[in-house]
Amino acid sequence: MDRHLNLIKTDFEQTEKRIFPRFPFSYLTFKNSGKSVDQHVFEIKDISYTGMQLCLKDGGHEFTPGLDINGTVHWQKASLDTIGKVKWVNGSRIGVEFSSENGFDQEVKDFLSIENMVSSLRPIHDFSLGLEVPANLKYWLRADGPFEVFVWRHNDGELSRFQILMMEKYVEWEDGVGVKTGRILSKRDLDTPLITEDELVFAVDEGVNAENISLSLEILRNIGPEFLPTEANEFLQRKLHS
Repeated sequence: MDRHLNLIKTDFEQTEKRIFPRFPFSYLTFKNSGKSVDQHVFEIKDISYTGMQLCLKDGGHEFTPGLDINGTVHWQKASLDTIGKVKWVNGSRIGVEFSSENGFDQEVKDFLSIENMVSSLRPIHDFSLGLEVPANLKYWLRADGPFEVFVWRHNDGELSRFQILMMEKYVEWEDGVGVKTGRILSKRDLDTPLITEDELVFAVDEGVNAENISLSLEILRNIGPEFLPTEANEFLQRKLHS
């Protein structure tokens, strides 16, 4: 439990760490276009309204900070022709900032709609892929990069806490503590011989961010019982309303 609840205090802001299991497959990809560099198919590790983080698993690439990077994002049945610029490069990873010109920022928001999130949702807790997950993780919903829900239980089966990750937004409820919200600052891979995990660091809001709560509730209302049992979904919504 301590590995999931590490607190860091700084002079500037309060941040906290969480450790989550990582699903090894993603259907959210990006294929770059253009003649100045070779074409690659990247896995999208993270995406938001303002940019995305790419990873190329099968080798190197030619991108450097400052270069334009255009191409197509593919996500299940949806796709988006993107316009962006490379902001940073770290080995096989690339940070991309989306353009906001010619209404492209609205195209990104439409692509990352709740409808697309829900249509891409998968109940990882029902997958029989031999994944090593914590024994007290009851429900795990994932829509590739932009959205993920973790619901945990006590040893007696009662729900103990849950976290909702929505791009850079973070919402958490814990039994005996209540609701807190924040902004995700970083996500780091923690690979071990037995399990793959992510270490997430988020800045804790001084109060509860109403926008984060509202977005969480809207998404939960659109999740059907085939993904999350009605009783559990209603429990999550009640705790966010409290």
